Amino acid sequence: MSRRVVLPAVTAVVVVIAAVAGWLWLRKEEPRPAMFHAESTSAFYATIATRQADAAPLTVQEVLTPAARALGKLTLDATAQFDDCDDALQGLSADGCTQALRATYKGEGMAGQFVIFNLGDGKAADALVAGLSKDGFVRQGIPFDAASSQAQVRAMGHYVTVSWVGGTASADDLVQALVALDGLGQVVQTRVVAAG
Repeated sequence: MSRRVVLPAVTAVVVVIAAVAGWLWLRKEEPRPAMFHAESTSAFYATIATRQADAAPLTVQEVLTPAARALGKLTLDATAQFDDCDDALQGLSADGCTQALRATYKGEGMAGQFVIFNLGDGKAADALVAGLSKDGFVRQGIPFDAASSQAQVRAMGHYVTVSWVGGTASADDLVQALVALDGLGQVVQTRVVAAG
């Protein structure tokens, strides 16, 4: 084999390896919360353990009542609805999910978001919570520094809620904002009562 053929082939391989290494090194890692708490579903949500027992899709108006426009020091910024739940996720997939609703909020020195996923059953909800714990997380719908952020993830029957807040505000303000965002998950208790 001639040297003229080997050198271009080796050069091409080196260029490809360098390009892949550069892409891996330069790509921005997707943000995750610095502090994270997760809960699996429980017997309390047995009446809505499957979507068949709770078939009506969630609506933005149901989740975000007029009282939810302001949550403590946070003000509603935007809402989004996803028919493909994977559009609201990074690094993992939500099998059997038919919808995700997201509300983003901002306040002085902080921002956050609440996302609720509508899955097929409690087993799928627990699987998503496990994935959010290690494999990936929700995409940020509003920018904030994830390095000091906090998140609460809950499986409740066939739903999963994710509350995530971060910013430069004090730790106490961030905790209060997280609790306020997590309160939006009370919509699931309304579904439990309706199914019971």
